[in-house]
Amino acid sequence: MSRILLTGANGFLGKSIATHLSTDFIVDTIGRKKADIVVDLAKDQPHLTESYTYIIHAAGKAHSVPKTDAEKQDFFDVNLTGTQNLLNALDNAPHLPKYFVFISSVSVYGAETGNLIAENAPLQAKDPYGESKIRAEQLIYEWCAQRNVVCTVLRLPLLAGTNPPGNLGAMIKGIKKGYYFNISGGSAKKSIVLAEDIAKTVLTAAKIGGTYNLTDRYHPSFKELSECIAKQLNKSKPLSMPLFIAKLMAGTGDLIGNKFPINSKSLNKILSDLTFDDSSAVKAFGWNPTPVLKGFKIA
Repeated sequence: MSRILLTGANGFLGKSIATHLSTDFIVDTIGRKKADIVVDLAKDQPHLTESYTYIIHAAGKAHSVPKTDAEKQDFFDVNLTGTQNLLNALDNAPHLPKYFVFISSVSVYGAETGNLIAENAPLQAKDPYGESKIRAEQLIYEWCAQRNVVCTVLRLPLLAGTNPPGNLGAMIKGIKKGYYFNISGGSAKKSIVLAEDIAKTVLTAAKIGGTYNLTDRYHPSFKELSECIAKQLNKSKPLSMPLFIAKLMAGTGDLIGNKFPINSKSLNKILSDLTFDDSSAVKAFGWNPTPVLKGFKIA
């Protein structure tokens, strides 16, 4: 039976991957707690005594906006130094793996607007999260190439699934409590993908190698997504805030600063399409995801 080493198994996506793969494979996990190998990769190099066919590196820091230099550095400690410590550990393991999968993010493109952005688009992220993911990708590409390990990088958008973190979790909470509004009809489309679909395809992609965006291939609008959530919560469809009111609020946010929930920059993101092209994955390994509006169960 093939053995898999999974980092980030306690995270939202990691849990889904571990659950899906553990029935057919031996899955060893690395984490700061509740893991087979307990270690903080940002600080220490694990000691690996087993040989692994697959490495799935899903550990990473996300879902927060850094406010201090120390918080910015945390992204590089976890996403970059953590990756280097994992690679060093693999060099000292009994045998090198055959396949390495890195869970990256569409944040590497640094885009705030765009339609069907492909993998060959320039990597222009300047924020700590996106930049740390770019540098981790480069580190892994070089390591795998030098050791003849098949390398697969999966660049993911917003993740959906039961009790999701980040912006989707915030949307669910807002709809549940009745304070969520779409803005100007909520027509902007965003790429999103089910965590379960990533878990189902990760080993198939691992054997192919390459860099791939993965989405649900439909790219729902805020309106569609919020109405899907409201229906599951037995809530009324979210109301739409007129654009002129949103702009007034954003202007206030520009003056007040980070303590205000919206500013002109964040409003522009809400109003703009941001979608990614995953046709390369369709061609390479038959990527055929479930549209989130059909498969998304919030509880």
